[in-house]
Amino acid sequence: MANEAAPDYYEALQVSCTAEPETIHRVYRLLAQRLYPDNQASGDVGRFRRLTEAYEVLSDPERRAQYDIVYYQTRQQRWQVAEETVRSENDFEIEQMLRLTVLEVLYARRRLNPQGSGLFPSDLEDLLATPREHLEFSLWYLVQKGFAKTSDNSSLVITAEGVDHLEQSHQHASHRRRLAAHNTDRRPVGAETRVS
Repeated sequence: MANEAAPDYYEALQVSCTAEPETIHRVYRLLAQRLYPDNQASGDVGRFRRLTEAYEVLSDPERRAQYDIVYYQTRQQRWQVAEETVRSENDFEIEQMLRLTVLEVLYARRRLNPQGSGLFPSDLEDLLATPREHLEFSLWYLVQKGFAKTSDNSSLVITAEGVDHLEQSHQHASHRRRLAAHNTDRRPVGAETRVS
């Protein structure tokens, strides 16, 4: 637990870091039944092990207190890194690009595995090398707009609306690139190129 890459036990149990012991126990029992390796429909050995490890730590008051110290320090460090990041000229464009990137990842996942197509926020965090704090707004927005939804196992999946939005965004970007190339080709000879 002392290293910075400590697992997020709250995420594994899908509970808040302020969850009461009763809630942790109840959620564990529910998820354990779903993820138990002998469960033909939804068993998952790796996730069951992570779930059990998380439960063992969070259900013990002393171990949870020790874990919480590391957990909050890690969260604080992430926020400090986020605050120190150089601001872009246009935060809206960066946010929009992040949302489109998340949709692209979910789209690729859906195409490769239509039946089990979800990704957990922690998976997106790793794939995009983006701290969860930076993803939270994007994920909230995508769900609110109906471009993504949370599946029964709490993973995030792209919706048909999300696929349409992604395809339209790529069409618009492609059209803008063609227009820019066309305008560049039509520039009169000797015209100065303006650098902005």
